[in-house]
Amino acid sequence: MRTPGGYEGRRIQRTGGSTFIVSLPKTWVTSRGLVAGDVLLFAPRPDGSLTLYTPEGSTSEPARRSITVSNDMDRDHLFRLLVAEYIAGATLLEVRTPGRMSAETREVVRDFAQHMIGPEILEESAEAVVLQDVVGANPLPLPSVIRRMHHMVRAMHADAMTAFSTHDTAIAQDVQARDWEVDRLHWFVQKQVAVALRDQRHLASLGLTLPECSTLLQASRVLERIADHAVRVAEVTDLVGATPVPRPQVEELVRLSETARRLLDTAVETLFSGDARGANSILDDSERLVQHRRKLLDNFFSRPGRVAVALAYVLESLERTSLYASDLAEIAINHAVERQLLESTSKPVAPRSVARTAASAKDSAVAPPRA
Repeated sequence: MRTPGGYEGRRIQRTGGSTFIVSLPKTWVTSRGLVAGDVLLFAPRPDGSLTLYTPEGSTSEPARRSITVSNDMDRDHLFRLLVAEYIAGATLLEVRTPGRMSAETREVVRDFAQHMIGPEILEESAEAVVLQDVVGANPLPLPSVIRRMHHMVRAMHADAMTAFSTHDTAIAQDVQARDWEVDRLHWFVQKQVAVALRDQRHLASLGLTLPECSTLLQASRVLERIADHAVRVAEVTDLVGATPVPRPQVEELVRLSETARRLLDTAVETLFSGDARGANSILDDSERLVQHRRKLLDNFFSRPGRVAVALAYVLESLERTSLYASDLAEIAINHAVERQLLESTSKPVAPRSVARTAASAKDSAVAPPRA
């Protein structure tokens, strides 16, 4: 039978004493080359649905994707293209040039492999480099990746403020270098979610629902943005150089940075705990920080040009960090409501008990499976 919305419907039938069976659409079976006796796999989902798929592809060779690039392609453009291929889930990726691959193009491909989680160089020739993802479908649980990103971003933020307040360019350069670690984790999350959207088997291996994947992807993006602002604070250290910055203003910024980190920590915890009340308090505290920032700007701009610009840059990044913590809090609230909805819809439903009239007995009689 066909139900409203275009879905294929099948009536549950009972055979023997305790076995329930459902027939399969003939077109689906034949299109996949299945015959009687073949095994199908089932994956119960947290939302109460059941995913059905064939074990095909579990032992076959991974799909090979080939792209052709030119040797005069901009380095950044080539790198972004490779990142896009990675996020799309390419398992075997061949990067080829029309003629001999230049040393610069090959260097970009190698640099890409070093910065990603998974891709390794499998083959090289004069015209091509082949990359293979060697880490498997789900090497790292996504919630653990988000927590790891949080710890890294928090440390970067604290070190960036230390570099600014002490004029330590070595710490500042270290913060900028660590931004790659956050980027690669963010790209990894993007890849996992992109593949899960296309492949229910991969989604089942993650142990997450699609709304949960979406929530973690949003959180990953926010954390990556906060890391960018930590880098910006570190870059201000180079801008200031040896120029003295008034200690009262520096100490004020340090206090604001501590508040921003506290908001970030609380936001991440509410994301995993589902504490909507705590998330709302973050929104209130962040708004107070923004209002305080406006009062500080006038004082900062009364300083000499280079110092005023440096103070304003750091202040803006601290404000953006607190606002991103607010974004995480809003994501946490939405996720808490989504989780409550999921729990309410996935509760076991008691079997219906209906008096068997002559008409209902006729409707529920076991009929031959429909093709």
